[in-house]
Amino acid sequence: MTRRIDALDVLRGVAIMGTLGTNIWIFTAPGGPVDFLRLGDSGAVETFLRFLANGKFLGLLTLLFGVGLELQYRSALRRGVAWPGRYLWRATLLLVEGALHFVLVFEFDVLMGYAITAMIVAYVVGRSRRAVTAWVAGAAAVHVAVVALTTAALMTAGSGGDTLHYSRLGWPDQVALRLQNVVVFRIEMIFIIPMGIVLFLIGARLLRAGVFEERGTGLRTKLIAVGLGLGVPLNLATSFAGPAWFAVDRYLVAPLVSLGLLALITSIVLGMRGAPGTLRRGIAAAGRMSLSCYVFQNLAAGVLCYGWGLGLADRFDGLRPWWVPVAWAGICLTFMALSSWWLRRFSRGPLELAWQWAYRAPLPAGRS
Repeated sequence: MTRRIDALDVLRGVAIMGTLGTNIWIFTAPGGPVDFLRLGDSGAVETFLRFLANGKFLGLLTLLFGVGLELQYRSALRRGVAWPGRYLWRATLLLVEGALHFVLVFEFDVLMGYAITAMIVAYVVGRSRRAVTAWVAGAAAVHVAVVALTTAALMTAGSGGDTLHYSRLGWPDQVALRLQNVVVFRIEMIFIIPMGIVLFLIGARLLRAGVFEERGTGLRTKLIAVGLGLGVPLNLATSFAGPAWFAVDRYLVAPLVSLGLLALITSIVLGMRGAPGTLRRGIAAAGRMSLSCYVFQNLAAGVLCYGWGLGLADRFDGLRPWWVPVAWAGICLTFMALSSWWLRRFSRGPLELAWQWAYRAPLPAGRS
């Protein structure tokens, strides 16, 4: 049995909160995902607020998925079981979960992309350093090419189009719209999969290099210098460069910042002494229940913003962007409190328990 890495729970909690920090702008727009895909210009204040989260926590969450895959690989080696073996069943369950989440809850679900990425990386993670480096380089080249082509297309494309008041649609109509526009709403996977291969493998290598241990101080210092010292100014510039730079901003520069965030947060956690305070316990609890919190936050945002719920996206449209961070904070505080309460009674979150049951269900009695 390996020692739990405390920083990982905090990092996952921060990543989940940061992911909502991006998605909340979609939920609170009257046009919902349609407004997001139109890539219209936002005011300076909203652009800056979006900059604080956009892409960075998607990158951080992707790195952490890679760390999790590496931990699963190590566990398989210790137990002497075949790899990838049942890890592929684990990834399949994630794919099913993501598909349900996409259809029923949220257009821009990331779980499906992570599941496909995991199936690919599972065959790579245990190979030689040279092979892994070649995969990283190849996937990075594909990713840069896709971003470059997308940016070139956005620079020549016009913006606009008819506005759809998505927030006024009933829940069945929203589900139908997702199913009718599967290709459009799943287009982000062409970025997530190659980027995911790169970041999964980097996350695995960082774990091996001791980034979550005291011996990783030098490595974390370098990551902070590059990720925050270089990445943040670049990310700020691309955020204000206009809609045509959207792909560069979200999928190329922001992941660089993610590396700095991973190192900075880990250093802060390792430097803490004494019992965790209320805030850290809440963030860590959300991290331990990251799947449940991810689905919950999107459900809660839908209830708050859409017409089949409280309809605040339309009602508070005149208060943008100021009410949006308030909605984000309210949802985050709610799932942090609920996570802390739940974990005092159960070992895993509700979706994590259901997922664990589904993972073990095909096994013969007595095996785990």
